[in-house]
Amino acid sequence: MRIAVYPGSFDPITNGHLDIIERASRLYDRLVVGVLSNGNKNPLFSAEERVEMIRRVTVHLNNVEVDTFTGLLVDFAKSKNATVIVKGLRTVADFEYEFQMALLNKALNPEYETMFMMTNTKYSYISSSMVKELAGFRGNLTGLVPSEIIGQIKEKYE
Repeated sequence: MRIAVYPGSFDPITNGHLDIIERASRLYDRLVVGVLSNGNKNPLFSAEERVEMIRRVTVHLNNVEVDTFTGLLVDFAKSKNATVIVKGLRTVADFEYEFQMALLNKALNPEYETMFMMTNTKYSYISSSMVKELAGFRGNLTGLVPSEIIGQIKEKYE
């Protein structure tokens, strides 16, 4: 069985993230979306809220599992019996950072491969940070995030 992990903070999940999830889910028998629960960051949504949002927008994908993790990504991947780490890329700047992380993960565990996937160009400008900033100014989130979670995002700013 081919199992991959797609890690991220997903605070909140964007249409770019969902694009990567849908495409990666077609390549692997199981795709585990790993929601990073990082105490050093101050997320808008709790890890549980982020998991719930991702589950809601991926309900149509039978081979997608969503879970939280803390600590090293390679340890989380091992716990899920994954051999591949999926990383979404929007820009060259993303690649530089993700390439360094892939090399570090490979040094920590040579058995893991990292697969880079370019997001669809129509989502290449979207980031969770931009979504939060736009939502804070009561901007229109249509087309940036899955429609099922727009209300939940707006509630955080009311």
